[in-house]
Amino acid sequence: MSSPQSITVERFFAEQAGPLEMTLLAGKDGFNRVIREPTVNRPGLAMAGFTRYFAWKRVQVIGNAEFSFLRQLPKQARQEVYRGLFRRRIPCVVYSRNLAPEKWVLEEADKAKLAVFITPQVTMKFINKATLAFESFFALRGTEIGSMVDILGVGVIIRGESGIGKSESVLALLERGYSIVSDDITKVTLLDGREVVGTSPELTRNLMEVRGIGIINAAQLFGVKAIRQDKRVDLVVTLKAWNDVNDIDRLGLDVETVKILGVDIPHITIPVRPGRDLARLIEVAALHSKLRQSGFNPAQDLDDRLQQMMIPPGAKK
Repeated sequence: MSSPQSITVERFFAEQAGPLEMTLLAGKDGFNRVIREPTVNRPGLAMAGFTRYFAWKRVQVIGNAEFSFLRQLPKQARQEVYRGLFRRRIPCVVYSRNLAPEKWVLEEADKAKLAVFITPQVTMKFINKATLAFESFFALRGTEIGSMVDILGVGVIIRGESGIGKSESVLALLERGYSIVSDDITKVTLLDGREVVGTSPELTRNLMEVRGIGIINAAQLFGVKAIRQDKRVDLVVTLKAWNDVNDIDRLGLDVETVKILGVDIPHITIPVRPGRDLARLIEVAALHSKLRQSGFNPAQDLDDRLQQMMIPPGAKK
């Protein structure tokens, strides 16, 4: 389980230049600067002289308000504002709305080794998209040993010992029209502090290992509809040898959970023995979990009926 405490400007630009439509104007030597906070700051107050709470660890965005304020200043005062901003260890500066800075500003940025970018996006659109990108950059991450499938919108991680039948179950689910997210190893990311999302390692994406056959490409065999790049984790199913399972809640009154990145995920153990249709059981487990999430629990409904039957006729309810 890991979470980056910072990212470099170079990585930010390399991965988000396309989605954020950023173009480098100056300061390539500042690519090694570090972004330490996963959000964006508009430095208007700092430019006006109030720097007490200046969020210098964030990407600085100059929008129409900041640009108009600077433009109405005399050149000497404008130079002092820029030099004061550039002297701080800010990660980088982004001009939104294609607001092009003056040539001398870019020369000052080169001297300060500070990367300056420009984007045609309106300020709030850029801030919103950049903030979402930073959430992904700084999100808590981990790895789960198990395959993951999407069954009618329910993201299921299938765990179990080697050779227990995980890949065979996934193959059977693909034949039923469902989608695979990952095989054997699932990378998980915590988004917004409450949602766990699973995906496949880049190297093995679309690939599966099937004992006796070898490596197969699920997209080529079953079509692109059989592939899902990422999915929220809604359920964990553990396949266990029949003799290794001691106590199973036959009614399902108790909702068992496992923690993934600190989040409680519903968990079901399915005993395995010859003749059991594991794919069908996993499918039913996913649909049952979806039903529970909607607020209906068949086991609880049965228990309520039994409790009702135990009340003597004429007794107060």
